[in-house]
Amino acid sequence: MSEFLSVATAPKTATFQMRINPEIKKNVEDIYAKVGMTMTDAFNIFIQQTLNVQGLPLLATTDTKSAIKEQAKALLMIELQKGLDSAAEEGWISEEEMWKEFGDEK
Repeated sequence: MSEFLSVATAPKTATFQMRINPEIKKNVEDIYAKVGMTMTDAFNIFIQQTLNVQGLPLLATTDTKSAIKEQAKALLMIELQKGLDSAAEEGWISEEEMWKEFGDEK
C-alpha cells in the first residue's frame, strides 16, 4: 500500500458494530475516560496503528511481561551495538573526556 491512510481525515461512510459484555464495556470506557478518550477514540487509534505498522500493533501473547522484557533487551542490544560500532569508527574516548564533552566534570 503506497498511499498513507489517516483515520482522522478519511471519509467515514462505513459502520462497524460488535457485541460486548456491558460490564466489560463500562470498565473499558471508564479506563479510557481517565485519559480523556472515548472507546471510539481508542478504537480509531488501534486502527491507525494497524495501518501504520501493517500488522497487529501490540504484543499478542499469554506472557506479556516476558515478551516486553525480551523486546526491551533486544532494543538495548541494538543500541549497545550502535555504540560499539560508533566507537570502532570514531575511536574511544576516556571517561574524563566524556565528562568534559558534556560539561559535567567529575
